[in-house]
Amino acid sequence: MAERNEDGAQVVFTTLPDGAAARELVRRLVDTRIVACGTVLEGVRSIYRWEGDMKEEREALVMLKTTGARWRDLVAAVEVLHPYNVPELLAVPVDQALPRYMEWLVEETDISRTTDAPKESE
Repeated sequence: MAERNEDGAQVVFTTLPDGAAARELVRRLVDTRIVACGTVLEGVRSIYRWEGDMKEEREALVMLKTTGARWRDLVAAVEVLHPYNVPELLAVPVDQALPRYMEWLVEETDISRTTDAPKESE
């Protein structure tokens, strides 16, 4: 799995089966400071091939804002919390951002302020 620059911001995309599952995942990730923010877009359509069949599903798209330093933690949390067998998790590096926003994002995802990692049974 490719690693990102730990100093930079990332927007990470994932999809979930519905808005409730998406909001729960985002809350858990924000609570543990793995991401600073998550934006949930409900009602998107995904069309893909799965196990040889063409699928079309209504899903919720989530845009997670984090830093490269939290990438491994995000992957580990998604492995535990995401309901899909093969979750989409795509990181896009942020080339430019408002400096005040970047300061906030870095502060909110500061590893030294981290609580315990999310557990599936919580």
